[in-house]
Formats: sequence, C-alpha cells, structure tokens
Amino acid sequence: MSDQKTSIDFYFDFSSPYGYFGSLRIEKLAVQYGRTVNWHAVLLGPVFKVMGIAPIANVPLKGEYSHHDMERTARFNNILFKRPDVMPIASQHAARAVLWAQKNDAAKAVNLIHTLYSAYFTENIDISKLETVLRIAGDVGIDEDKLTTALNDDAIKDALKAEVAASIERGVFGSPFVIVDGESFWGFDRFNQLEVFLKDGKI
Repeated sequence: MSDQKTSIDFYFDFSSPYGYFGSLRIEKLAVQYGRTVNWHAVLLGPVFKVMGIAPIANVPLKGEYSHHDMERTARFNNILFKRPDVMPIASQHAARAVLWAQKNDAAKAVNLIHTLYSAYFTENIDISKLETVLRIAGDVGIDEDKLTTALNDDAIKDALKAEVAASIERGVFGSPFVIVDGESFWGFDRFNQLEVFLKDGKI
C-alpha cells in the first residue's frame, strides 16, 4: 500500500440491517486509521436482478435464519436494533435524498443517513414513504421545500441510476460493501478483516 491514504468507499442500501450495523462502525474505523468515508447510497434491487437472486429475507429457510442472525448480531455488538414490521422496503426516496444532500451539505447528508437508518431499524418507521423521508430531512436541518423539488426532478432519479450502475461496475453486490485501496469487503462480518487491512495494509 502506498503512503497516500485513500478514502473508504462505503456502499449501503437503507433496507439492509447489516448496512445499518456497518454504518455505525465505519466512521470510527476511518478516524482510527486516518481515513475519510465516501458514503454511497445504492439500491440492491437492480443488483439482485443482475445476480438472479432474491433478497435474503425472502429466501425460504435462509430468511428465517437471517432474522435470528441480525438480532443476534445486534446484541453481540451492543447495537440498538428492532426488526421492522416490513423488510425489505423500497429505499429509492431515501437514497435520492442522500444523494442530493451530499451535493449541498456533506455533514447534513451523513446525519441524514444515520437518522434514516435509526428511524427504520430502531423505531420501526417506514422510510420508504416520501413524506417520511422529507420530514426526517427537515429534522436534520435540510430544506424540505428544496429537497421536495429535487426529488420530483428526473435529474436526481438519473443520478441515482448512475450511482447504482457505477457500483455494479465496481463489483458491489451487497450491503454493506466496502472498497479501500483496491480491496473489497462484503458484509458487516468482514469488518474485523477490514480493520486489519486498514492497520497493516494487508491480510
């Protein structure tokens, strides 16, 4: 690894509980090892179509295990978590809101990410609804009127499509998915390996 430390690309879908878990740890790792985080809100639906698979929660046998595992993982890592009544959900409104916010106020965009994730996975709030996303955005100081206008514009829809296409081009196929220094790590259960890589530059 070169002396120049690159940013950590963190890909996530708002419907992913493991993406939520990862979002709570990635910044701490970045700070600890002198990195910054590039947040990429993406949609797994198009990715699953490319792969020809269904969301894990909808897969017989594996889905039931995943429900148990996500709750156990939250307990093991001391993460506040409440499995939502509906999962997965459509997350395009939330992802578009983040993408727009990132172009206007990076700090508020990160706050929006954490607040949306917390709303869904700790309070069982349905963030698939546009009005909910707008309300939460307003709560973190984002102009709701400007955001409403932006989300009704085809430009932000096209921007998210481009972001998803770019993520697929980079080999992203799940959430969370981390790319740093050319190395990819899929899943919250790979974060220990990620930390070793950030520390030593190799595994």
